[in-house]
Amino acid sequence: MMFYKKKGKPEEGEIVLCTVKKILYHSVFVTIDEYDSLEGMLHISEISPGRIRNIRDYVREGKQIVCKVLKIDKERGHIDLSIRRVNNSQKVNKVQECKQEQKSEKILEIIGKELDKDLAQSYKDIGFKLIEEYGTLTAAFENFSLDSDSLTKLNLPKKITELVKKIIQQKIKRPEVEVREIIELTSGKPDGIEIIKKILIKLQKGDIKISYVSAPKYKLAIKASDYKTAEGILEQLNKDAKKMAEEKEVEISFERLK
Repeated sequence: MMFYKKKGKPEEGEIVLCTVKKILYHSVFVTIDEYDSLEGMLHISEISPGRIRNIRDYVREGKQIVCKVLKIDKERGHIDLSIRRVNNSQKVNKVQECKQEQKSEKILEIIGKELDKDLAQSYKDIGFKLIEEYGTLTAAFENFSLDSDSLTKLNLPKKITELVKKIIQQKIKRPEVEVREIIELTSGKPDGIEIIKKILIKLQKGDIKISYVSAPKYKLAIKASDYKTAEGILEQLNKDAKKMAEEKEVEISFERLK
């Protein structure tokens, strides 16, 4: 169970991790673990396909389950969930995502101990800033492992910045997966080639590699510990590239490679 809880409510269609709280004859009530003070309900028809004689053959109190958000009644606050609409891939990805975030929270706790702060204070000083900027602690730490200089964007005290760099180097595993795309850059300016080179140099850092294909195409490859994190890094990188291109009046396009 993670210390940090999201505020608000999940989106319809979102995959969430839940803990079974109460089992009735035709329904199951759960807490939605990733969100603060939220509960949901599964009707017996959303437990498993076909006829169910005993719900307890499928779930039990205290067990964690992966659910899909079906409907949110905003007026009454009711959240309808489903187990049977979650495929195996979604289940595995959600469990893995939560495990990764728990590991990242442990890293934040270690950073806090080095600064004589508990986990709650570490979230206030560092964690919430990372989540606001990158979405999750895991995505933030993965970004820093690829490009430690990006920590300076957060404007943290130098002592904390150096400490985070050191602990991430010790704790974050080296990348295991790779995503790739083609970036096409064109400029009609006399010094267009030099402008494009400068953009590419700023994008290439850590385990982000850019190689020449054929004018005006370049291949970008990103390595990370899992595909979701790699996709997040790629998305941020594309935003940065697009911004730089617009500032320099360079045309840019992206083509994802399989």
